[in-house]
Amino acid sequence: MAQGMLSFGAMLDGHARVSPDRLGARDLERTLSFAQWNRRARKLANALLALGLEKGDRVAVLSHNRLEWAELYAATSKAGLIIVPINFRLAAAEASYIIKDAGAACVIAEDGLHRLIDSVRADLALAADRFVHFGDGATPEGWQDFEAFLGAGVEAAPEIDIDEDDPWTLMYTSGTTGKPKGVIHTHRSMALIALVTENELKIGREDDALLVMPMCHANSLNFFCAFGYCGGTVTIYSRPSFDAAHAMDVMEDCGATFTSLVPTHYIMMLEQARAESTKRDLGRMTKLMISSAPARAETKKSIMEMFPNSGLFELYGSSEAGWVTMLHPEEQFTNLGSVGRECIGSAPVKFLDDDGNEVPDGTPGELFSRTPYHFQRYWNLPEKTREAFRGDYCSVGDIGLRDERGFLHIIDRKKNMIISGGENVYPTEVEALLGQHEAIRDVAVIGLPDPRWGERVHAVVALRDGCTLTQAEVISFCADRIAGFKKPRSVSFVPSDAIPRTATGKIQHSELRSIVLKEISETA
Repeated sequence: MAQGMLSFGAMLDGHARVSPDRLGARDLERTLSFAQWNRRARKLANALLALGLEKGDRVAVLSHNRLEWAELYAATSKAGLIIVPINFRLAAAEASYIIKDAGAACVIAEDGLHRLIDSVRADLALAADRFVHFGDGATPEGWQDFEAFLGAGVEAAPEIDIDEDDPWTLMYTSGTTGKPKGVIHTHRSMALIALVTENELKIGREDDALLVMPMCHANSLNFFCAFGYCGGTVTIYSRPSFDAAHAMDVMEDCGATFTSLVPTHYIMMLEQARAESTKRDLGRMTKLMISSAPARAETKKSIMEMFPNSGLFELYGSSEAGWVTMLHPEEQFTNLGSVGRECIGSAPVKFLDDDGNEVPDGTPGELFSRTPYHFQRYWNLPEKTREAFRGDYCSVGDIGLRDERGFLHIIDRKKNMIISGGENVYPTEVEALLGQHEAIRDVAVIGLPDPRWGERVHAVVALRDGCTLTQAEVISFCADRIAGFKKPRSVSFVPSDAIPRTATGKIQHSELRSIVLKEISETA
């Protein structure tokens, strides 16, 4: 029998034995005690294995936030399968690429989103019984019903030996080339990030996490594991999109003690609170996380006023490295602009120049971290994996610095990357799509400041001679071809020679952004 860190599935067995009747997982419609959760996860694991899947096979999942995520993460862990969460905002071609690149042996999709899979189903080369559907609608033709599928599974613990270094999650993150890379995490790495999170946030079995961020994102997955491992409750915000008034209702009524949101979410709630005549009681919240984009001091102060009993945490991390730094509540206003210091159990972050030498404090360099839970490898990309590591340290291309007090600051969120509403957008991907338009001669995509979304995607377009396009037509061209959050929200038209390039023809995005911002300020 393999030994080491317990897998999430093994952990759930323990909670079901010790605390069978305590609330384990829920969404806004359904609840599961630890015993019920474990029973359904076992049956689902055995149903997947009975389908012919074997240890190490990949299971692709496409869904909005629902309680089924809790069952699927636990079931794949128990069965030794690798779960492939797919962002529900992706276009069909993007989802198809991930399913095929991962070599998924089974696809599980929510009602409504199954149509996206159906549109590319002919390219997936999977047997009809490998498509499983759940949700409120009738089971569509060519799909198995999730409840019937799960119900056919036996309840005994799957007889699969799980080693701590076996892969468990394969999460795709966009790359600067426009092709997403699959990030592999093992049972061990996910257990360790849970333990570190529990220590940093001081959480325990009395806590309840309201998971608002998509369950297909590393943010919610990491917090899901942390609260699950320690025996707390995980509450999944089961709505297709964030509604500030509704979310605040849930926070007031459900008893959750923690949530993690991006600045855009907090701004929307603050706006909602200002528009309401009565003040809500949000005093049950004791811990808040803000991440994925910078937040202004006045925003943080307003958040703390809205949640009077809560401490505000901030972190920096990535799908590859997990949490790298943590800024604690008592540090928020003495270290504005910082993302904190290294998480417990991590080696000191290194900032390196282009030659691989460490730079002095106060000098920008590429950030390399060594966490106990960094990713195992990129899926089928050994060269990219080697590029990400220098010894035991890994990098995702972010530039930052360490100040004189030892606090870390992020200068550039990956080269040229745009963060809009907490979603990562890479200009090259959007540029490649717009470049297919017959009227567009040249195009560059940059991020511009936006009060609600943090940044908005802005396209700078040069047209071919004799051609005309409007902003609306450029944005419309992207519809159904790329995820909605990647589409430009604004467009400017310029002569082709107005887009700055290097001597080798590469677009100078930072210089272009400065030019556009200057033009905006001059015309304001």
